[in-house]
Amino acid sequence: MPLPPPPRRKADRVQLKPSPRARDAEADERVLDALSAASPVSAGEGDAAAVSAAPSSSPAPAPAATGGPSRRTRRRQAAVGAVETAAADTAVADTAAAPIAEALPQAVGTPGNGMPPTTPPQVPATPRTTPATPARAATPRRAPHRRHGAGPRKLFVLDTNVLMHDPSSLFRFEEHDIFLPMIVLEELDNNKKGMSEVARNARQASRSLDALAAHVGGDIRPGVPLSALGNTEATGTLFFQTEPLPAELPAGIPQGKADNQILSVVQALKARHPERDVVLVSKDINMRIKARALGLAAEDYENDKVLDDAELLYTGTLALPADFWAQQGQSVQSWQQGGHTFYRITGAVVDALLLNQFVYYEAPGEPPLYARVVELRGRSAVLRTVKDYTHLKNAVWGVTARNREQNFALNLLMDPEVDFVTLAGTAGTGKTLMALAAGLTQVLDERRYTEIIMTRATVSVGEDIGFLPGTEEEKMGPWMGALDDNLEFLAKGHGNTAGEWGRAATNDLIRSRIKIKSMNFMRGRTFLNKYVIIDEAQNLTPKQMKTLITRAGPGTKLVCMGNLAQIDTPYLTEGSSGLTYVVDRFKGWPHGGHVTLARGERSRLADFASEVL
Repeated sequence: MPLPPPPRRKADRVQLKPSPRARDAEADERVLDALSAASPVSAGEGDAAAVSAAPSSSPAPAPAATGGPSRRTRRRQAAVGAVETAAADTAVADTAAAPIAEALPQAVGTPGNGMPPTTPPQVPATPRTTPATPARAATPRRAPHRRHGAGPRKLFVLDTNVLMHDPSSLFRFEEHDIFLPMIVLEELDNNKKGMSEVARNARQASRSLDALAAHVGGDIRPGVPLSALGNTEATGTLFFQTEPLPAELPAGIPQGKADNQILSVVQALKARHPERDVVLVSKDINMRIKARALGLAAEDYENDKVLDDAELLYTGTLALPADFWAQQGQSVQSWQQGGHTFYRITGAVVDALLLNQFVYYEAPGEPPLYARVVELRGRSAVLRTVKDYTHLKNAVWGVTARNREQNFALNLLMDPEVDFVTLAGTAGTGKTLMALAAGLTQVLDERRYTEIIMTRATVSVGEDIGFLPGTEEEKMGPWMGALDDNLEFLAKGHGNTAGEWGRAATNDLIRSRIKIKSMNFMRGRTFLNKYVIIDEAQNLTPKQMKTLITRAGPGTKLVCMGNLAQIDTPYLTEGSSGLTYVVDRFKGWPHGGHVTLARGERSRLADFASEVL
């Protein structure tokens, strides 16, 4: 059996792992190679690097004899110096890379470091503290990001009619600044007297301005923060005109007119602050046209607009798709309760539904479906079939529905669980007639309410006829012609079998239960168990609408009707009308509903006139 080989001596053993000195040397070599490859150098710098990287021909004395740092220490210090030099060169874009020989003094050699001095090639060195190039310095700094886009704050100059239209408009411009010319304060002072809505708004705007000015003390020239009164959304600054701002307007424009003085202020601000967007905000169309003619930016005050387009207004109805039953398949559940059929549906159509919204399904050869959404829970909805008021047996005070939308409207008007109903539609769609018929039925027959209260906005189409004599109801008589016409029709249809005496008694009974009130005396009142009808609601502002709706007490039902195509109030549009406001705010409320009546039923003459005129 052969003997095992003798153990090797310590000097003969193979070194399997590199020594720490070898590892440090390899790491230093890798750092130097990476720096040489990553840092572009010029021709002179390359020569300097070659000189500094070349080994010295002079023999270096031993570290122990000179007392200097070891070679490993010198190479590590050289690598650290190279890294610092590269970082400094990167920070200054217009400074050329410093020579590596300058960055590695230990490798070149200095007196007293254990290596003979070596003179590197002369390379013109650029100071490290040289400022940035003009091209980079001229680049503007990026503006801080804002919620509505990058850029400086806009400076909005408000016209007087904006404050008189909405006294809270001061706090509706979010992060932007507001400037008020002195002539605006003068016009507010001239319009603050009286009991009209414009006078009340002027006084409210003046009170807000006084509170803002008092918050900063005596000096308001630096501006007043709009958030001083607790309006956290308004983070801009309010500036008052505290000095003359002369500006040259084109010849022929009267200088003393208030509108032209505001235009001159806008032009002066634009010249004084060319870096900012100076915008005039006015409700006056001609004012905006003149501003644009002078090259000034002008906008309408649109914060009070609920919708940009009246076509987007909630209609209260939705047509189910043609494949509705095929999509539901076997998942639909149905049951009957209280004379109604209920359907529980699921699917993507549920996302488009709101409470008390009417849905209908009409397809040739299939039974139609007319239902109302009575429950929404997650991804499912419950539909309840509506009562058919098109049939004569379900007539309301002798009135039957003539189309689908009228049927939906009568379902809302006769439902005691619905406290607020809005009806919109063109002339002749039956809004007033159905509201009166439903009110008379629930007041006289069902005794659900004690009386009917009817009011409307007293805005005339043409010239005013002056003061009217008589009591409150007599003064409102000329405005209630629609009431008289519909009452005549209802009395004729309901009492036609009782003879002349019966019709007269019916008229007296009806008029005893109908009270005509003026909106001017509504503030502070509370209606208990009343059926309130607000006619011509499209002429009301959102503030007036809020004043009327908040009069409702327990057991009161309120009906708002109007035609958005017949707005007679100045500065009101289809998007800012009070009727549009309440339709949008009340949609989806469990005790409110809305229906847009699309087809006129007055006469063939009226229908044709609505289409072609």
